[in-house]
Amino acid sequence: MIESASTSAPPVRTAVQRRGIERTQAILDSAEVILAKQGYAAATLKAIGEHAGIPTASLYHYFADRGQVEAELVRRHVPAIDQRFAASLYENDVRTLHDAVDAMIDPLLAYFREHPGFLQLWFAGRSATLTELGGLFDDSWAEKLWHFLIEHKLINATTPLFAVQLMFEVGDRLFDVAFQRSPTGDDDVIDEGRRMLTAYLTTYASKTR
Repeated sequence: MIESASTSAPPVRTAVQRRGIERTQAILDSAEVILAKQGYAAATLKAIGEHAGIPTASLYHYFADRGQVEAELVRRHVPAIDQRFAASLYENDVRTLHDAVDAMIDPLLAYFREHPGFLQLWFAGRSATLTELGGLFDDSWAEKLWHFLIEHKLINATTPLFAVQLMFEVGDRLFDVAFQRSPTGDDDVIDEGRRMLTAYLTTYASKTR
């Protein structure tokens, strides 16, 4: 009898774990829908729970507060954005500094336009946690771009990493302005940003090309 009870325990635990995973995904999916359709202010824990069919009190079994929901939503988007950046930089024919700037701007601009829930989260409700996550992402890609530009002799080998990190900082601010002026990102601001960032990187252009 003891052995029988022991062998039946794992499926019960597995079912409980599966239910937890399903509920977590339902909460995140509901938050995404509300953000996209109704905006940041509407995406309260109560509204998220009602949309997911989960009592508000039960939400706290999965997330301590709204900030944790938002942070987890961002973490869910990051791998997809990362893949787009990689494809844009490494799978395209990047030959000039202008190409390199486009390779960083285009995938993020397209992603924001395709995912209005993420857009709301990032520009309307950016918390300290989300800012930190964004900073880690920027630092990672600034270093990858820095290596790429040096390896392809588009900038001098002596160019400091800080220069490319600063480019990402400026790029973030340009996106802020673009999406403040238009819910889909003002193209004029984006185009001026391309010129500005390209001109800045050109000051580090390699003399061997």
